[in-house]
Amino acid sequence: MRCAYFDAGVCSSCTLLAQAYPAQVADKERRVREVLGDPADVTWLPPVTSAEAGFRNKAKMVVAGTADAPTLGILDVHGLGVDLQDCPLYPPALQAAFAPLAAFVARAGLTPYDVPARRGELKHLLVTVSPDGELLVRFVLRSTEALARVRKHLPWLQERLPALTVASVNVQPAHAAVLEGEREELLTERATLRMHVNGLDLHLRPRSFFQTNTEVAAALYRQATAWADEAAPSTVWDLYCGVGGFALHLAGPGRAVVGVEASAEAVASAEQSAREAGLPGTRFLAGDATAFALAAADVPDLVVVNPPRRGLGEPLARWLEESGVDRVLYSSCNATSLARDLAAMPSLRPRRAQVLDMFPHTGHYEVLTLLERA
Repeated sequence: MRCAYFDAGVCSSCTLLAQAYPAQVADKERRVREVLGDPADVTWLPPVTSAEAGFRNKAKMVVAGTADAPTLGILDVHGLGVDLQDCPLYPPALQAAFAPLAAFVARAGLTPYDVPARRGELKHLLVTVSPDGELLVRFVLRSTEALARVRKHLPWLQERLPALTVASVNVQPAHAAVLEGEREELLTERATLRMHVNGLDLHLRPRSFFQTNTEVAAALYRQATAWADEAAPSTVWDLYCGVGGFALHLAGPGRAVVGVEASAEAVASAEQSAREAGLPGTRFLAGDATAFALAAADVPDLVVVNPPRRGLGEPLARWLEESGVDRVLYSSCNATSLARDLAAMPSLRPRRAQVLDMFPHTGHYEVLTLLERA
C-alpha cells in the first residue's frame, strides 16, 4: 500500500508500511510463537490476512484547526492538526463522509478543541461504517454548550449524508488523552448500527466496542465456532463478551450460552441481537467477568475469553486452572499477557492457534488459541 501522508512524513501511524505485507504477517506470527515459547504440541493454522487498504470500519478523527477550516485526523508534536481525510486505511464509505462532516463543523459553529491553549469544544469525530454502508457518527464535545446547535443542524447533515443512521454527542470535559466521556446524548431515532457478520446482525450502540476490521473479525468468529462445534459443548460462557460476537456465533439449539460484559450498553446491544436472531438460550449479564466466574455454582463445558490487552489477571486465570473446565477459547491482542496467563493455567494446554491480522502495517494482531485440559 502506498500512502502520501507516510511518504511525506506527516503521519507515521502505520509503522510497518515500508515492509512488504506478507513479511509483516510472517513476522507477527513468528513473534507470537516466540513469546509463547513455541510449544511443540500446538498446531498453527495459516494466518488470516487482511486487505492492505480500506479495511478499517472506524475512524477516530481528532478535530483541530478552526470552525471554518477544520482538520480531521491527528495532532502533530506541537498539538496542531494534521488532516488525514484521504487516509487509504478507510474504505470509500468512510472517506466520503469526511467532507460533509467538516462542512457540518463550520455550519454548526463547532470550535475545534485547541489542546495547547485548552479551549474550544469539538475534540473528536468518531465514525463507524457497517458492512451495508450505514454510518454511526459521534461528536465528542468538551461540554454541552454546542449540543443545541448540533441538534439544530443535524437535518442538514442527514440530507448530505444519507447513510447517517445513528448520531450522538459524547461529553468529555477533561483535558486529558481520553477519547470519550461517560455521558452520551443520542440524537437520532435509531440507537444502534447493524453490523452484519456471518449472517448475524450484531447491534452496535455508540459506546459499544467492535473489532476495527470487520472481515477479519468475521474470520475470527468463524474459526472459534468451528473449534467449539467440534467439542459440541452444551454450556458456554463468553467472558468479556462485548456486543456478543462470540456468544451469538456459538449459540444454537441445545446449547446454553451466557455472556458477561462490564459495559451495560454492550449488553443491551447483545440482548437485542439475540432477540432478533431467535436465540432464547442465550443470556447476557452486565458485570465483572472475574467476579461472575468466582461466584458461579456450576462450571460450563467451554469458556471463551477475550480480555483487554492486560489479559485475564491472576484471579481469573487461577479460577480457570482450578475449575476443571475442559476447554477454553482465548482470543488475545497481546501475546505477552497471553503467555503470562497460560503460565498461570498449566493444566490448560494450547492445542491449536491462529494469528489474525486485524491491523495491517502495525505491530498489532489478534491470536486465537484453543486450550484443552491435560
